[in-house]
Amino acid sequence: MATSKSIYTCTECGGTSPRWLGKCPHCGAWNTLTETAAEPTGGSRNRFQALAKSQPVATLSEIEAADFERTPTGQEELDRVLGGGIVAGGVVLIGGDPGIGKSTLLLQAVESLSQTVKVLYVTGEESGAQVAMRSRRLGLAGNRVRVLAEINLEKILATLDAEAPDFCVIDSIQTLYSEQLSSAPGSVAQVRECAAQLTRTAKASFGGKGCAMVLVGHVTKEGALAGPRVLEHIVDTVLYFEGDTHSSFRLVRAIKNRFGAVNEIGVFAMTEKGLKGVANPSAIFLSTHAEPVPGSCVLVTLEGTRPMLVELQALVDSGGVSPRRLSVGLDRDRLAMLLAVLHRHAGVATGDQDVFVNAVGGVRISEPAADLAVLLAIQSSLRARALPRGFIAFGEVGLAGEVRPAPRGQERLKEAAKLGFSVAVVPKANAPKKPIEGLTIHAIERVEQAIEVLRGLA
Repeated sequence: MATSKSIYTCTECGGTSPRWLGKCPHCGAWNTLTETAAEPTGGSRNRFQALAKSQPVATLSEIEAADFERTPTGQEELDRVLGGGIVAGGVVLIGGDPGIGKSTLLLQAVESLSQTVKVLYVTGEESGAQVAMRSRRLGLAGNRVRVLAEINLEKILATLDAEAPDFCVIDSIQTLYSEQLSSAPGSVAQVRECAAQLTRTAKASFGGKGCAMVLVGHVTKEGALAGPRVLEHIVDTVLYFEGDTHSSFRLVRAIKNRFGAVNEIGVFAMTEKGLKGVANPSAIFLSTHAEPVPGSCVLVTLEGTRPMLVELQALVDSGGVSPRRLSVGLDRDRLAMLLAVLHRHAGVATGDQDVFVNAVGGVRISEPAADLAVLLAIQSSLRARALPRGFIAFGEVGLAGEVRPAPRGQERLKEAAKLGFSVAVVPKANAPKKPIEGLTIHAIERVEQAIEVLRGLA
């Protein structure tokens, strides 16, 4: 009796090996090879050959190019992240921790879209009754929302062909399986095959235009999307749900977007009636102090196209033999570099001090324009002198002590002035040519100049 042949597949990159190895020969990851049954070679190749339709070669300048028509989802913050709305034929992959609100947000979007276009909600993790229960709890009517509880890919594709929806949600891609493959749902082969088939179906024509599709993806314990990395390459847009489940605020960040800007964020608040967009997210990331306190500096950061105010807090305290350097929401290695620059070029020594830096509200800041605000917050905490009320700062600090300009500085300053801030320390290259009403701007070129300005203001 013949036995089925086994192969070993890497859960990180999807590469295969005929035998088990401790280290994946394709991506170098350790202990990621899992045993799966080998798929028949002929059937899969024939299916792909039948699906591959050759297109004629055309000159790039002769191809018609038109702007994508976008359909608003009814959630302004979600539309901002997507670039203005959903695009016909576009495929979106959204991931996040369990219970953070992925299904809730998509159900709200489906309800709003159902008033103008034909929608289909495919659930593989819940029954139709559970989806209806959530819809009632959120106060949604659901009169025009079509729901399918199915995990078989072939049946889902047949339903898509019969229903011909304009918008479809697959919740989630890890629960689907294809009858053409013998591996279990959630395996590398199943996730890759199901995502490829659904993407191909989304690009096909239903009534003359493609079907916009959203795939919900699971995440690993490290927070990355589960399954092969090729999953992110297949789709058009990748969104990540961020935030603490114990907090009422959620961030949706675009990591990849073929139809809009990347690193765009949308801010939501979790309420009893679902996720509601936050019109002024700067209020979340600013503390409400009755009086200015030492160690606090407000930064005007840029998330995609949105300028946003975030409070950075620093605490400098006497340390022991080995002082600690801890940062929450910022890069720890960059903090150590900034402390060395502060000592070398401004004469402020923190070698025997514990330094803690935190970004208020749980936001993560990756842009280097936060350097100057971090240094001024550390100086404020070290001298125990609070910065004046209405103070903001931004700018990148180099190892030579220079302060480099931040991109789109004019928009940052206008946003700060609009919210009532009155004093700004910015790089000289970001100083506006025309004064901004209500905002006093101190333009500096080096770190020591910023420290001198700070001492004069204090």
